[in-house]
Amino acid sequence: MAGIAAPRGTHDILPAEAPAWRWLLDTHSRVVESYGYRPIATPVFEATELFARGVGAETDVVEKQMFTFEDRGGRSLALRPEGTAGVVRAVVGAHLEQERRPVRVHYQGPMFRAERPQAGRQHQFTHLGVECIGERSPHLDAEIVEMAWRFFQALGLEGVQLQVNTLGDAEDRRRYREALVAYYAPFRERLCDDCRRRLEVNPLRLLDCKKDADLVPGAPLIWELLDAGSKAHFTAVLASLEAAEVPAAVNHRIVRGLDYYADTVFELWHESLHGAQNALGGGGRYDGLAELLGFATTPGVGYALGAERILIAAEQQQLTPQDAGDCDIVVCSVEGPQAERAAEIARLLRGDARVVLDVSDRRLDRKLRQSDKLGARLAVIVGEEEERAEEATVRDLAAHTQQRVPTSQLADAVRHALDAQR
Repeated sequence: MAGIAAPRGTHDILPAEAPAWRWLLDTHSRVVESYGYRPIATPVFEATELFARGVGAETDVVEKQMFTFEDRGGRSLALRPEGTAGVVRAVVGAHLEQERRPVRVHYQGPMFRAERPQAGRQHQFTHLGVECIGERSPHLDAEIVEMAWRFFQALGLEGVQLQVNTLGDAEDRRRYREALVAYYAPFRERLCDDCRRRLEVNPLRLLDCKKDADLVPGAPLIWELLDAGSKAHFTAVLASLEAAEVPAAVNHRIVRGLDYYADTVFELWHESLHGAQNALGGGGRYDGLAELLGFATTPGVGYALGAERILIAAEQQQLTPQDAGDCDIVVCSVEGPQAERAAEIARLLRGDARVVLDVSDRRLDRKLRQSDKLGARLAVIVGEEEERAEEATVRDLAAHTQQRVPTSQLADAVRHALDAQR
């Protein structure tokens, strides 16, 4: 009988991959916490209504990509396809914005979308995100963009391109939707099925279509329809980014894929990722989201970055740390009666190093070969003679040298040997 495989569109993170993931997640936390952002965690499933109202019932994410199910009480729940709606629900629902403004939080964790699996985007994928909730200011927009840029700088990742745009306020977007409908309507019959539907319910998504991309260059630009206040807000964002020496390219075709965005939006692209999957992440301002979720008006801005895609780009540039192995030291017993003594020595050494205990009944030469496979640098051997003399043999696995050391001096000897190898 064949073994059970992982579900389609999922990926196991095996031990050899863990150092790269830890490097990525720890770097993001370190960068954003230097700006005063604190960690938050929300459930991986929420009421389906949260995303239908917040993300947009007529978006591809909600219509086609969500994993939904009913609980035992018949309530509709969904695995979260993105993190912002849940974080806003948690922050505003707990009235954190009444204690401090703005509330600065960051998160990392799995998201779920039923898209066609491909490199860097599976049914389950990982987002690194930040949200700044409770105040409206172009300087906060710029802070969010700058943090994303500083994160990629901290990784050492080259080839990242920052694209920024503005969607204006609700009235600006209403005028823009009307302009897009007027432009695309004469092409209705040649549009793909999705775009014919978008023309009726969500015209901004027409700019994202790859099948009808040849029509995009002639479409109206939202900048031409913005009022003075929206233009002033975006101009201030650009000025703040310039002062921070963050190289932003204005791209008036960036609209993002979720309905809650308003004013500033941005995406981060990478030159090594191609086609529709070249974005490492993005974000923007979402001042109307809290109202859509049934809360009082509460402005916000944030971003989400795709961990898997970032790791693909980082691995191509050989930036990710290599697997450091299972341990630094393997403590081996030679005969069965020495097992307890070996375990005692392993406990003694764990304060200074990663130690694996091997009290199996394999021959010593096989234990030493296994130590190499574990990535150990030293083997500490406890045999009958060593136990009788209250000593242990310390073997350098790379240099193939060894010495007998009194147990009372073992910790210092091991520490010195590891330091010498470094």
